Amino acid sequence: MSQKQQLLVFLQEQASRRSTDYLGNYQPYAKQKAFHADGVSFRERLLRAGNQNGKTFAGAMEMAIHLTGKYPDWWNGRRYDRPIVAWASSDTGETTRDNPQRALLGLLGDIGTGVIPNRLIGKSRPAMGVADLLDYVKIKHESGGWSTLRFKYYAQGRQKWQGPPIDVIWYDEEPPEEIYDEGLARTIATRGMVYTTFTPLLGMSEVVRRFLLGESEDRSDTNMNIEDAEHIPPEERARIISSFPAHEREARARGIPTLGSGRIFPVAESDLAYDAAIQQFPAHFVWLGGIDFGWDHPTAAAKCCWDRDADIFYVTQAYKRKEQTPLIHSGALKPWGAWLPWAWPHDGLQHDKQSGKQLKESYADHGLKMMPEKASFSDGSNGVEAGLMEMLDAMQTGRFRVASHLAEWWEEFRLYHRKDGKVIKELDDLMSATRYAWMMRRLAVPEGGIRRNSGRALPRKNAWMN
Repeated sequence: MSQKQQLLVFLQEQASRRSTDYLGNYQPYAKQKAFHADGVSFRERLLRAGNQNGKTFAGAMEMAIHLTGKYPDWWNGRRYDRPIVAWASSDTGETTRDNPQRALLGLLGDIGTGVIPNRLIGKSRPAMGVADLLDYVKIKHESGGWSTLRFKYYAQGRQKWQGPPIDVIWYDEEPPEEIYDEGLARTIATRGMVYTTFTPLLGMSEVVRRFLLGESEDRSDTNMNIEDAEHIPPEERARIISSFPAHEREARARGIPTLGSGRIFPVAESDLAYDAAIQQFPAHFVWLGGIDFGWDHPTAAAKCCWDRDADIFYVTQAYKRKEQTPLIHSGALKPWGAWLPWAWPHDGLQHDKQSGKQLKESYADHGLKMMPEKASFSDGSNGVEAGLMEMLDAMQTGRFRVASHLAEWWEEFRLYHRKDGKVIKELDDLMSATRYAWMMRRLAVPEGGIRRNSGRALPRKNAWMN
């Protein structure tokens, strides 16, 4: 191809990109749309996603929509009916230029090829010290005024993040905690919002912890993984995942924080997951439930099945809800089977201040078949580490399976970890409920509580089930 032909192709490609109407054509994937919708109710939001899953594009589209006031008909997020003042940022000046600035505007010298059309881009000023990075740019708002967008980066340090009130701040890549807090403070006077889009390669950092383990009702976490990225063909996903370093695959493909040696169950999800729609449980399999009591943290329950012959343990259903009474929890769990025996922890022996009854008795009064003793191994011990090591061994040897649709169970599984050698007792409610069931599986019963393979009565140790 001659130089003239090459130039013609280049100019045609540039014209095509300039004519692309991203604002008018944006149709977000389900997880991206959920992330945008949370802007109505939450001041702080995280779109936690794998590499190339569409997190930066979603972040850029949200910023462009607020800056221009051109809200699509489907938009169910927060709206501004006036020009705004906003910051877009990343970790260095170069990455801010190459990621949020490029996504919003295009590269310098090629302005208008990002998601904001050239006709809405006004005057700008270059930043000092970083080639081709802008300090600010004016964006035409639907109301007739001009929004102001500034580009910031974390390496500037906390003092450079002090300044006037801001309506919207976008962190593309995970910020240090002090930078995050300083930016958040800029939005107090405006009752504005901050949102972050990143792959959690820094592990369970303080910023990640506040979204995943914090109790604030002003934060939302949306996890988007490679299966949610509709632009990646299904046949390509396995190849992409295998190309990542083994210790980073969960983070880079599924947005799961890199926990390294601190992860309690370092097992691939594909080795555990089963499809509930096709899995069958023969009549000789036995069943039980495990429950972890809570109030400020959720009460959680797991329904489990055990194939004693093959020694394979299945988690089939999961429940999790906080700040509700035994009446409410029992009502939700009884449809799993009024015959189902329930394993429970030591705090089930605590007495309720109002009724004076033990907690496990309250659940029994509401119709759950509570086991006569707290969860323990057959020798009477109940060590947490012993239970976790048994479960891990079963997982690693193909004897522990979990229904693939149990989203809350899997979320805890992914984040369950140690710090300084100690199990972190946060976001572990379903893990604990499952562990109680695992410990007490020797008292599991056939479906319906009736032995189908013989006419014998239940063993004496299960007489409490009658």
